[in-house]
Amino acid sequence: MQPTLHAGDLLLVSYRRTPKAGGLVVARFADGTIAVKRAVEERQTRTGEAGWWLLSDNAAEGVDSRHRGVVGHADVLAVPVARLWPMPRPL
Repeated sequence: MQPTLHAGDLLLVSYRRTPKAGGLVVARFADGTIAVKRAVEERQTRTGEAGWWLLSDNAAEGVDSRHRGVVGHADVLAVPVARLWPMPRPL
């Protein structure tokens, strides 16, 4: 699958929207890396808190929950709403 976004894309994000299964999110992995990933389903973290299983649209190149585990709700920072540049379009 081709990625929805590319390096250098400028995004408009909402810090108030609730993530939905199948949608994109901006998340912080345990090592501090911030990335845009697809929220697949809600799962529990190793500590038992609620979180999201996140996957890359291009599985062959991306690092995601298969490598880093479930991301807790507190580390899902925002929901992308639109790509502003290079070609504006809703996400």
